[in-house]
Amino acid sequence: MGSLVLKSLSILLGIFFVFVGTMKLTSHISKDLHKDLRKDYVKYAKVFPLAGTLDFKVPSKWYRRVVGALEIVCGLAMALIPNYKIKNACNGVLLFLMLMAVYSHYMVNNKFEKIAPALVFFFMLTGRLVIDWQLRRKNDLITTANGVDDKAKKQD
Repeated sequence: MGSLVLKSLSILLGIFFVFVGTMKLTSHISKDLHKDLRKDYVKYAKVFPLAGTLDFKVPSKWYRRVVGALEIVCGLAMALIPNYKIKNACNGVLLFLMLMAVYSHYMVNNKFEKIAPALVFFFMLTGRLVIDWQLRRKNDLITTANGVDDKAKKQD
């Protein structure tokens, strides 16, 4: 991961998701915000995709806890772990969570002001993946243009 932009975006997004996940799990940061999140997740659990079709109910408490825990784990991985495969997998999980957030906000008829942060972070995560893909593609093209292939070196 040779790009300053990619490193910065990974670290900042990781820290953000650790912060947001912590707010969903504990009231240490803000008691009022935690209380509001608990109320919101009651509504989000009611509109969980496929819950009606598969005839099951998602407990709002566990829905909030699972989302918060995933945000913390994936945020820490994006900020701290240097392996690009792990970063991209965590990026994918966070993208999915942001899609679920947009869906939930839309289904409970929230205003755009409440949907906007999820959309912004969805696009930031998408941008991070695009930057990573472009850098990997560029490095592969440079490697093949130079005629030096790491796999060929290892076989010799």
